[in-house]
Amino acid sequence: MPDKIVFDYSKEGLVRVELSGDWRITAGCPLAEEAFSRISSRGGISGAELSVSPGFKWDSAFVSFLIQLEHLLKEKKIALSVTGLPEHAQKLFLIAQHPQIAHGGHREGPKEPFFDIVGGGILRTKYAFLSVLEFLGEIVISFNRLFRGRAFFRKDDFFLIVQRCGIDALGLVSLITLLVGVILAFIGAIQLRMFGAQIYIADIVGIAMVRVMGAVMTAVLMSGRTGASFAAELGIMQSNEEIDALKTLGVSPVEFLVVPRILALAVMMPLLTLYADLMGIIGGFVISTAILGLNPVEYINHTLSAVSLTNLWLGLIHSFVFGLIISVSGCYRGLKCERSSAGVGEATTSAVVTAITYIVIATAVITFVCQIIGV
Repeated sequence: MPDKIVFDYSKEGLVRVELSGDWRITAGCPLAEEAFSRISSRGGISGAELSVSPGFKWDSAFVSFLIQLEHLLKEKKIALSVTGLPEHAQKLFLIAQHPQIAHGGHREGPKEPFFDIVGGGILRTKYAFLSVLEFLGEIVISFNRLFRGRAFFRKDDFFLIVQRCGIDALGLVSLITLLVGVILAFIGAIQLRMFGAQIYIADIVGIAMVRVMGAVMTAVLMSGRTGASFAAELGIMQSNEEIDALKTLGVSPVEFLVVPRILALAVMMPLLTLYADLMGIIGGFVISTAILGLNPVEYINHTLSAVSLTNLWLGLIHSFVFGLIISVSGCYRGLKCERSSAGVGEATTSAVVTAITYIVIATAVITFVCQIIGV
């Protein structure tokens, strides 16, 4: 250590420490404990000032020495000054002392006033509402062009989306709606057994599945499957500036990307709902006949007499509305996502949450309207 560190105690209460030589990890560094013992050996020392000689060489090992020395001196209430060190060494030492600086952090400032928070939230809500209205307006304009035969999108893309929204989803829809029918049958049996009216399980399962449950369960599944897929696809295109490229070429992104997705899901959701209704009724039929001991023929007759065309049409109306909600939510979140991988993830999550939220709201509204008009 003597050839690398020189101590100067000429000034009362202050020790000047001059560092020289090679302090890189390959050459070896003195121990901070040795330097600390030399500094603290003299009584009345309140500060230590570091400096370097010409030709001084250093790397991360030197910074580690500084951190250890500063920690030891702080216990003895001895201030350490590093103003005489190389600029980059000072910066690294400062970052080591305050890691939040490396991440752009800062000390917490004064809290934002309450009315500023409320006003900012109201303004953000306003801008979001206007953005949604603008997006819906573009969709209306695009569909107007479609009905007049002026819209442009590739038919191959449309049929591929139809396949993904329809055939590829049959397995998941089959499993979930079959189990929903089983659950409804068991729940109905718990109460109906008290009155010896187990046969009315057929009515409960049939009406519940056809009127609303088939459409709702299918919509929830498609929100997580297809709505999230739409948001991720368009979000990645937004991040890769493919949306900007379409605008540069004079092609409307809504017309080229959003319209075929809305059409595909609006067409396939009613068909998937019909299939879901059938699978739910089959699930209730299997449980009722195999476990609860109901007569299969009587179960089928009760189902046919209970389920009316009105219930079927209500289920199809639900599914059509849900298809619009899922596709619009997914496409909107995808087109409005930030240009980063994190933004794509947030857009995907937001699309699913938004779609499910509005599905529940739409279900409540349609049910309330049906009650008013007596359907």
